[in-house]
Amino acid sequence: MKISVIGCGYLGSVHAASLASVGHDVIGIDVDAAKIEALSQGRSPIFEPDLPELLSEGIASGRLRFSTNMADARDAELHFIAVGTPQSAGAGSADLSYVDGAFDDLVPYLTEGDVVVGKSTVPVGTAVTHVAAVEARGAHLVWNPEFLREGFAVKDTIQPDRLVYGVADGDEYAVQKLNEVYATAIESSSPVIVTDYATAELVKVSANAFLATKISFINAMAEIAEVTGADVTKLADAIGHDNRIGRKFLNAGVGFGGGCLPKDIRAFTARAEELGRGESVAFLKEVDAINLRRRERVVELVTEELGGSVFQKKVAVLGLAFKPNSDDVRDSPALDVAVRLNGLGAKVVATDPEAIANSRALHPQLVYGTTDEALAGADAVVVVTEWPEYKQLDPAAVHEVVRTPIVIDARNCLDADAWADAGWEYAGLGRQVKNGRA
Repeated sequence: MKISVIGCGYLGSVHAASLASVGHDVIGIDVDAAKIEALSQGRSPIFEPDLPELLSEGIASGRLRFSTNMADARDAELHFIAVGTPQSAGAGSADLSYVDGAFDDLVPYLTEGDVVVGKSTVPVGTAVTHVAAVEARGAHLVWNPEFLREGFAVKDTIQPDRLVYGVADGDEYAVQKLNEVYATAIESSSPVIVTDYATAELVKVSANAFLATKISFINAMAEIAEVTGADVTKLADAIGHDNRIGRKFLNAGVGFGGGCLPKDIRAFTARAEELGRGESVAFLKEVDAINLRRRERVVELVTEELGGSVFQKKVAVLGLAFKPNSDDVRDSPALDVAVRLNGLGAKVVATDPEAIANSRALHPQLVYGTTDEALAGADAVVVVTEWPEYKQLDPAAVHEVVRTPIVIDARNCLDADAWADAGWEYAGLGRQVKNGRA
């Protein structure tokens, strides 16, 4: 099928390349000329496993191309809106200017029988504000939310765990067209849920709200564990065996970040308040507050372990991306911890396998280096992103290069006993300090 993807950021670039990889003829359109130039040369604007290969293959096959000209979308029969919906400046609500702009620019090029497919995460009620303009051109509007996990985005696009179509009542034509787009996934047993616009819009934000709540719940338990002598990791294992709860997303630590969960729960809260139902999701404000407190707790823990002050102490911060297998530092707890420690006068040396460039663009005041440079002579080591290379560090070998063997495990991803046995003072969130330095 001939497809256009409007917006070539994280979502759009992955969506365009993935659809081309299963045989569709795809054009990606974005106003950022530098981004389009890079994509046209097969260079990914983000770090995402498998994406560079899909870009190169798609361009070489002729099934994938990119443009800054919206008129190039006129030959497509389906048009995916995949632009960002960032948090509004100075408010919790979503900024819909990119979505509104994409519709305004696309609508004049629509022809009868076209299908416009919203992928962007939007507040409930957004689709109905655009349906009249789309239908006036004889086209159809569907809302088809994305459920991508950074680090697994290509897999989640080609083989999603569910497909949700929000359509106008009785629009079987639009459903048929989307089924053709996703034929490969459907044949591989991805379930399809056909519903109305409002439900489709709510699916993504409610899913993110639930996941954020689960993470903040276990972090709230970590706060209790720290003052009672309990071990939050064993607690999570125990309650996770209850299949009504499950173990996933019960990893206590520095909390969630990235471009989705934080902004989505704030936008959801703001929209509920606009609808006069703010009390229904008022708990999300506490979910957000718990999450932000964990960043403060990591800094407090480093300070406590260094005798009450981090001033002029060298602190190795291992990790800057908000999660491993990503270079995304949007609302990253790891980068926030580095900035806070630096602001307290610590000699921070921060490192990450992929996110240094993005971090430097936001916070050039920080010192960045390799893992070896960060560890050399460190007074404390803080693991803030659970990259495999940090989880696999040899505590005995690292002991030889630091000044003081103190490690703060802000993700509870290290083997506490192994580090203590190697002579380290180990501190994890929601766990008791293990002192192997005696």
